[in-house]
Amino acid sequence: MYSSNLKGFILAVVSSAFIGSSFIIKKKGLQRAGAHGPSASVGGYGYLREPLWWIGMITMIAGEIANFVAYIYAPAVLVTPLGALSIIISAVLAHFMLNEKLQKMGMVGCLLCIVGSVVVVLHAPEEKSLNSVLEIWDLAIQPAFLLYTASAVAVALVLILYCAPRFGQTNILVYTGTCSVIGSLTVMSVKAIGIAIELTLEGINQAVYYQTWIFAMVAITCIIFQLNYLNMALDTFNTSVVSPIYYALFTSFTILASAIMFKDYYGQSASSIVSELCGFITILSGTTVLHSTREPDPPITDLYTPLSPKVSWYIHDSTEPWKPEEDAPRFNLAEIIRQDHFT
Repeated sequence: MYSSNLKGFILAVVSSAFIGSSFIIKKKGLQRAGAHGPSASVGGYGYLREPLWWIGMITMIAGEIANFVAYIYAPAVLVTPLGALSIIISAVLAHFMLNEKLQKMGMVGCLLCIVGSVVVVLHAPEEKSLNSVLEIWDLAIQPAFLLYTASAVAVALVLILYCAPRFGQTNILVYTGTCSVIGSLTVMSVKAIGIAIELTLEGINQAVYYQTWIFAMVAITCIIFQLNYLNMALDTFNTSVVSPIYYALFTSFTILASAIMFKDYYGQSASSIVSELCGFITILSGTTVLHSTREPDPPITDLYTPLSPKVSWYIHDSTEPWKPEEDAPRFNLAEIIRQDHFT
């Protein structure tokens, strides 16, 4: 048992290292792509031709695989809190590689996010064993989870269609909120697929059920949307802020979705429920602090907006008393005065 937990611990740490590094590598790729064409923040997809971005994607996928395998060897109460290490790794690498400074209050907000997430996970109930994809399907079509799914899709559509065009470049919660809401549905689908793969390897074929393929299609669709808006968030805002806010929101929505779908909190003690609420409040407080201390990003100027005309003058020396800048109309003040004198 001890050896099994040690393997899970090592895999969880490796997963956090890969995922934290992937944020930095992907942003470097996004910056390179943006230097040669439309950036991801304005809808460009040039990063798909950038090798550095793909290295970041491979790094993130490797981290997610390591995290998935870690759950096989160790309980979730050990693995999930270690995911917060990716925030610290991302912030440290961003400081040295991207010159992104995290203020002291931002560090406090990051710490609050980590503490809140740890409190939530430590008091989370144990998972129930499932023996078939059909059991997960029955949980997915229960009215409570269908209501959550409809609400999540509605919120995502509002953020994508209404908020993103108006506030996406100035409010970090638009893109990260979209990733987090969709990500909670991704986790539920991926968990179903993981159980199906595990049961199939044990000799109980789950590929014969159409529900397995529905979960697969939902997972692929959600992953595409999730990665797209995560790229937009990374390309628009400071990485050291995107990473903890995304982690906090993603963890909150995922735990909420899991509680509704799997009824994790039935039979929980009052102290555990209170601890969960305190953890959520701590996460929200940390998110607020991080958002309020974020360094202002430079405004994006529309290249097609005409600039107001202006004339700027400066003095060179006594022989050339007045001269305009290159972008200003060229006038020779001495010549104008001389002509006016003779007329």
